[in-house]
Amino acid sequence: MLIDQARIHVLSGSGGEGCVSFRREKFVPKGGPDGGDGGRGGSVFLEVNAHVRTLLDCREQPRYRADRGGHGSGNRRSGKDGRDLVVRVPPGTVVRDAATGEVLADLVQAGERFAAGRGGRGGRGNAHFATPTHQAPRHAEPGGPGEERWLELELKLIADVGFVGLPNAGKSTLLSRVSKARPRIAPYPFTTLEPHLGIVALDDERQLVAADLPGLIAGAHEGKGLGHQFLRHIERTRVLLFMVEAGAEDPARDLEVLEREVALHSPALLEKPRCVVVTKADLLPPEDHAAACARLGLPDARLISAQSGEGLAPLLEDLWGLITTSLAAEGAAPADEGEDE
Repeated sequence: MLIDQARIHVLSGSGGEGCVSFRREKFVPKGGPDGGDGGRGGSVFLEVNAHVRTLLDCREQPRYRADRGGHGSGNRRSGKDGRDLVVRVPPGTVVRDAATGEVLADLVQAGERFAAGRGGRGGRGNAHFATPTHQAPRHAEPGGPGEERWLELELKLIADVGFVGLPNAGKSTLLSRVSKARPRIAPYPFTTLEPHLGIVALDDERQLVAADLPGLIAGAHEGKGLGHQFLRHIERTRVLLFMVEAGAEDPARDLEVLEREVALHSPALLEKPRCVVVTKADLLPPEDHAAACARLGLPDARLISAQSGEGLAPLLEDLWGLITTSLAAEGAAPADEGEDE
């Protein structure tokens, strides 16, 4: 199950206290101040880990607390720094301040870090406060407090291609045919209730990551159906594959619904490279395949059948071309991380 939202509480460690101490040696009855500094408090970091796929751990363990710094001691010995706490999150995690809703970080690349809570600084020992006129200070600084706050985490899947279609348009069937992913498939709407990722291998050297997303309906941008859950995940896909069913009452109108809902959520999404396919070609008479897309009002669409395999190889080549063009424009590398569900 894909857990793509979580609310967590982070508390970094407070700094250790500075020490009040005076040097005591034989034959030196009045040694100077030698109090050491307190250690720095541990920080809480969110770090992208390519092997983490969901926010399940953050959902099940919502509170994270780093160690406090050790106190200073005599002979100018500093306290031990508190140990940092690293929380692993999946690529594509958006971090928001729960109180204000402000986006604090957008974590995409493996190894990328965000300091969710900075540890408090250690207090200075009394050795820092000695002056020519005040040679025996009897005070030191307390450690600084650690940061504490609630954060909201939201996962947006990262994929090369996102399947966009009405419920039961054949998205899951297509993903299961071109990859090893095994999403649930059934002949009724909203079979797919969460996104599924699959790695599609074109050959030994080329592969792409495809995302089967929950079906879209009119009003999805307002949250109808699974709208918000769906639309959030198409924001990071490089290429959109619009899918309409050959047996639909009006495939051209279905495509208009998809485009309108995507545009109302974010107009920039329609600027992404895209491809349109008419699915379930096996439901049409064989003699109708050549002119089917034009007859259905979609002359620029490609006709495919996930059941028979018709049109799949050319479609994957077209998608690869769109992806490489997009990557060249971004100056990025292909999405080489994915997991078959």
